[in-house]
Amino acid sequence: MRSNLILTVTSLLSIVLFTLHLSDDMVRGFSTPGLDNFTAVAILVVFLYGALLLPGRLSGYIIVFLGSLAAAGMPLIHLRGTHIVETVRSDGGFLFYWTVFSLGVTGVFGMILAARGMWELRRAAPRVCDKFGDRNDLSRVRKPDRRRPALLP
Repeated sequence: MRSNLILTVTSLLSIVLFTLHLSDDMVRGFSTPGLDNFTAVAILVVFLYGALLLPGRLSGYIIVFLGSLAAAGMPLIHLRGTHIVETVRSDGGFLFYWTVFSLGVTGVFGMILAARGMWELRRAAPRVCDKFGDRNDLSRVRKPDRRRPALLP
């Protein structure tokens, strides 16, 4: 239960950092403001839905893992750019790269927590026994009593 709460808080922090970062991208001219930004809004809504309404479920863990993977990729995307030094030395450069690195940290941490949650779901899943199951599972099946004849319907 506690790890789900930590994962939810980490996801919410990543969402806040994503919105700050995307806004800063638009201010700096890396991204153009317009209707195409609604794609990012839709992605963040799905991320928020997975974090808040699907905690502890496999679908929620998968959504949060993918959102955290996107957050962890932000430093890789921006640090490969050609104008890194100019951006850092410009006004607001500290905040820009602080959000990039913070997104990387919260993204990797969210991926670890989501993977751990999926692993715990897998370990806690009940074993399903079909008619060709294990001997241990078949020993629990009630066998008919051969001393008494079966009653006709």
